[in-house]
Amino acid sequence: MAIKKLPQEEIDQQLSQLTGWTLEGGKLHKDYTFDDFVAAFGFMTSVALVAEGMNHHPEWFNVYNRVTIELTTHDAGGLSQLDFAFAAKADALS
Repeated sequence: MAIKKLPQEEIDQQLSQLTGWTLEGGKLHKDYTFDDFVAAFGFMTSVALVAEGMNHHPEWFNVYNRVTIELTTHDAGGLSQLDFAFAAKADALS
Protein backbone atom coordinates (compact mmCIF):
# COMPACT_ATOMS: atom_id res chain seq x y z
CA MET A 1 0.00 0.00 0.00
CA ALA A 2 1.30 3.45 -0.93
CA ILE A 3 2.03 5.95 1.80
CA LYS A 4 -0.30 8.94 1.53
CA LYS A 5 0.56 12.58 2.06
CA LEU A 6 -1.66 14.06 4.77
CA PRO A 7 -3.96 17.00 4.03
CA GLN A 8 -3.07 20.25 5.82
CA GLU A 9 -6.09 19.99 8.13
CA GLU A 10 -4.91 16.63 9.45
CA ILE A 11 -1.31 17.87 9.73
CA ASP A 12 -2.50 20.80 11.86
CA GLN A 13 -4.63 18.53 14.04
CA GLN A 14 -1.82 16.01 14.64
CA LEU A 15 0.77 18.74 15.18
CA SER A 16 -1.38 20.16 17.98
CA GLN A 17 -1.01 16.83 19.81
CA LEU A 18 2.82 16.98 19.82
CA THR A 19 4.89 19.05 22.24
CA GLY A 20 7.69 21.20 20.85
CA TRP A 21 7.31 20.16 17.23
CA THR A 22 6.85 22.82 14.54
CA LEU A 23 6.53 22.93 10.78
CA GLU A 24 9.60 24.31 9.04
CA GLY A 25 9.95 24.14 5.29
CA GLY A 26 7.18 21.57 5.05
CA LYS A 27 8.89 19.25 7.54
CA LEU A 28 8.22 18.38 11.17
CA HIS A 29 11.02 19.96 13.20
CA LYS A 30 12.16 19.66 16.80
CA ASP A 31 15.28 20.61 18.76
CA TYR A 32 16.18 18.44 21.75
CA THR A 33 18.70 19.46 24.42
CA PHE A 34 20.41 16.97 26.73
CA ASP A 35 22.83 17.22 29.65
CA ASP A 36 25.87 16.33 27.55
CA PHE A 37 27.12 14.69 24.37
CA VAL A 38 26.82 11.16 25.73
CA ALA A 39 23.13 11.66 26.54
CA ALA A 40 22.49 13.21 23.11
CA PHE A 41 24.31 10.38 21.36
CA GLY A 42 22.47 7.78 23.44
CA PHE A 43 19.17 9.33 22.36
CA MET A 44 20.27 9.24 18.73
CA THR A 45 21.24 5.57 19.06
CA SER A 46 17.82 4.71 20.50
CA VAL A 47 16.04 6.71 17.81
CA ALA A 48 18.15 5.03 15.11
CA LEU A 49 16.82 1.63 16.21
CA VAL A 50 13.25 2.95 16.02
CA ALA A 51 13.94 4.42 12.58
CA GLU A 52 15.29 1.14 11.29
CA GLY A 53 12.33 -0.76 12.70
CA MET A 54 9.89 1.64 11.05
CA ASN A 55 11.96 1.85 7.85
CA HIS A 56 11.51 5.59 8.20
CA HIS A 57 14.70 7.58 8.66
CA PRO A 58 15.00 11.15 9.95
CA GLU A 59 17.04 14.06 8.77
CA TRP A 60 18.98 15.01 11.87
CA PHE A 61 21.86 17.03 13.16
CA ASN A 62 23.89 16.83 16.36
CA VAL A 63 26.20 19.31 18.04
CA TYR A 64 27.43 18.42 21.52
CA ASN A 65 24.26 18.19 23.66
CA ARG A 66 21.75 19.19 20.99
CA VAL A 67 19.90 17.02 18.47
CA THR A 68 17.69 18.45 15.74
CA ILE A 69 15.25 16.15 13.97
CA GLU A 70 13.34 16.94 10.78
CA LEU A 71 10.80 14.54 9.35
CA THR A 72 9.11 14.17 6.01
CA THR A 73 8.04 11.19 3.92
CA HIS A 74 9.85 11.49 0.61
CA ASP A 75 7.77 8.71 -1.00
CA ALA A 76 4.57 10.62 -0.17
CA GLY A 77 5.92 14.01 -1.22
CA GLY A 78 5.28 15.55 2.21
CA LEU A 79 4.15 14.65 5.69
CA SER A 80 2.50 11.30 6.32
CA GLN A 81 1.23 9.39 9.33
CA LEU A 82 4.71 7.83 9.59
CA ASP A 83 6.20 11.22 10.48
CA PHE A 84 3.79 11.78 13.34
CA ALA A 85 4.23 8.23 14.66
CA PHE A 86 8.01 8.69 14.50
CA ALA A 87 7.82 12.04 16.31
CA ALA A 88 5.79 10.50 19.13
CA LYS A 89 8.29 7.65 19.50
CA ALA A 90 11.24 10.07 19.54
CA ASP A 91 9.53 12.11 22.25
CA ALA A 92 8.94 8.98 24.32
CA LEU A 93 12.67 8.20 24.14
CA SER A 94 13.75 11.69 25.14
